[in-house]
Amino acid sequence: MGVGTSVLAIDAGNSKTDVAVVSADGTVVGAARGGGFQPPRIGVEPAVDILADAVTRAFAEAGVDSVGHVSACLANADLPVEEEELAVAVRRRAWGASVEVRNDTFAILRAGLLEDAEPRGVAVVCGAGINCVGMLPDGRTARFPAIGRISGDWGGGGGLAEEALWFAARAEDGRGAPTALREMLPAHFGLESMYALIEALHLGRIAQVRRHELTPVLFAAAAAGDTVARSVVDRMADEVVAMSTVALDRLGLLDEEAPVLLGGSVLAARHPQLDDRIRALLEERAPKAVPRVVAARPVLGAALLGFDHVGAPTEVHARVRTHYEAAA
Repeated sequence: MGVGTSVLAIDAGNSKTDVAVVSADGTVVGAARGGGFQPPRIGVEPAVDILADAVTRAFAEAGVDSVGHVSACLANADLPVEEEELAVAVRRRAWGASVEVRNDTFAILRAGLLEDAEPRGVAVVCGAGINCVGMLPDGRTARFPAIGRISGDWGGGGGLAEEALWFAARAEDGRGAPTALREMLPAHFGLESMYALIEALHLGRIAQVRRHELTPVLFAAAAAGDTVARSVVDRMADEVVAMSTVALDRLGLLDEEAPVLLGGSVLAARHPQLDDRIRALLEERAPKAVPRVVAARPVLGAALLGFDHVGAPTEVHARVRTHYEAAA
């Protein structure tokens, strides 16, 4: 495979990294999976080292040591200054002649657009956290800092788990309303009370990362009719719609037919209460929006963005899309 306009596509989330080497004609010739990408926790260079492990294996499979362009969609690249810092770090690895780094939500947006559709619409990702971006064909974008409560953000698996713990703790000690979460959350870890769960979390006997296991428990309680759990799920839907409608408005798409693409583990699970409320609220606040859950792997979006960047013809985009759709 020549260098030319070949693309190294990287989709790096908090929990895993997908890498693909795609030839100039859109054929996937190498792929690998690696660990999560968390530069705020371990530092930029150690985080890029995790990418490097997957890239090295993908290059070996493809029989190359570089490509024409690197399209990296990375978690925790939440601010433009972070995107540039990460782009500098990736350029130092000399994986490609050019490098473009974007937040990983852009991969969901590009992957979810229909065949031959121009890059126009809004995407919301709800996985470990929550984020939303929008894009127009002329390159204009809409985005949020999405770095937690200090930037006005709440949600994702982490936010849902924390909220469930808060309500369950208060239900047990009498400060809050009764909820089945009081018994269901500790039972998930084989414990008999919220006090025991709080102690185990606080003292590190249950690892911080395992808190995300409580999100499905919350949805199970909501599905069983628990009022408190249902209120938390409703709040999640409200946040998704608030972000998406603001992004549509910023791009002048609120009164036009435009896709609202829903991705990440929480939204891709299609929990009926969450899914139904998102669609009902969008119908009310953005009647022309077309919500759609993105089933394609986000690394497809990173590859398509790469071929957008190098001006590849539509048949190249179609070939790489066909590869991932066939593998789904």
